[in-house]
Amino acid sequence: MPQELIPFLIIGGAVIFYFFWQEEKKRRLRLVEWAQRNNWHFQRGKRKGLDNDYPAIKLFNKGHSRFGNNIITGHFKAMDVTCMDYQYTTGHGKNRHTHRQGVVILAVDHPLIPLQIRREHVLDKVGEFLGADDIDFESAEFSRKFYVKSADKKWAYDVIHSRTMEYLLQSPNYFAIEFGHNEILVFKSGRCEPDQYEKAVTLARDLYDLIPGFAREQMRGK
Repeated sequence: MPQELIPFLIIGGAVIFYFFWQEEKKRRLRLVEWAQRNNWHFQRGKRKGLDNDYPAIKLFNKGHSRFGNNIITGHFKAMDVTCMDYQYTTGHGKNRHTHRQGVVILAVDHPLIPLQIRREHVLDKVGEFLGADDIDFESAEFSRKFYVKSADKKWAYDVIHSRTMEYLLQSPNYFAIEFGHNEILVFKSGRCEPDQYEKAVTLARDLYDLIPGFAREQMRGK
């Protein structure tokens, strides 16, 4: 590389960094204002140990250097909810890559069985060919569009009934869902704006409401 280009590259990198820093600062302000409108609490600072707090959530067990930031906590329809920027890192050195997620956690007042729901992608088709199949449902359209995984198929069928399938088919296609032991997680790749957090919070609460009464009572009896 010609030596005379190095100063321009340094200046260019500094300009790009400043631009993204300013944009993130503006987004944080939007999050603070949104939290205040909802009478929720906004807190900066890293939150580590999410893999210990939510051991059944696979997202929180990926990679290394894991933490949440820009954490918003409050109540939505009488249930505790947490929104946060979350990130983890895979690889090292030149192969190091940081993954950023916008995450909503809805605390549930009874036990759940871990369950994963997300839109299918090309690699899932490869997995099916190799024998790593997911759970199929009576709706061919839903089974074609969604990847569902749980160690308890009966629970998956109880929770994902016809109304739930219809609801999920109409939901934003960038969200993924995880049920943990006592929480419902809704998340997407990249950072969330306030309107996306609102959609994720509503999605999590609606999914809870769609759990049949008999399934809730069975879980409360465990």
